[in-house]
Amino acid sequence: MKNLTTTQAPQLAAPGAGLPKVELFFARRLVRWKARRTDRASAAATFAKERDGILRMMESFAPEQLMTQVLIKRLPGLEDSSRFWSVLMTVDHLRIVNQELAEIIAGLCAGQPPQRAVSTAAVKPNKNVDTSFIPAFAQVCREFEATVAAQKDLRTPLYHAHPWFGPMDAADWHFMAGFHMGLHRQQIERILVGL
Repeated sequence: MKNLTTTQAPQLAAPGAGLPKVELFFARRLVRWKARRTDRASAAATFAKERDGILRMMESFAPEQLMTQVLIKRLPGLEDSSRFWSVLMTVDHLRIVNQELAEIIAGLCAGQPPQRAVSTAAVKPNKNVDTSFIPAFAQVCREFEATVAAQKDLRTPLYHAHPWFGPMDAADWHFMAGFHMGLHRQQIERILVGL
């Protein structure tokens, strides 16, 4: 399937529907394996690289292009409901998720696990985005990095459950931030190709 720029919303799975069962089975093992083998410096470098790549990609496009929703072929690890986003919708999703991840990491490191369950359906973006979301995304990324830098040890005795990957400590969540940004950077690349 080619990327399609369209004004009509396609029929997609409901937000929070998750991944196909076989894909989820392998994704769980891969993510858990990678999270346990990625050190703090590497996780931080991945996060910074993905953030910078996303910000750089947007520089060459006009605001109306960045606001245009494009239907893309589903990437492994991407919910079906997320296939018809604009670049700025994707950036808003990352802003929301990175803010939540900073709160989870800070809570776990302080010995206070978050009371709210993580939900993929709850972090979908605002459809009415504009370029003001770009500096907001950059600011949340800086705040995430500052939150992580302030923690002495990310290998916490407390865990918080991801809906797909199960219980994770603060270091696992730190890894997840860069891994997640990389997935959505690929999504942005596909959206931009479809414009």
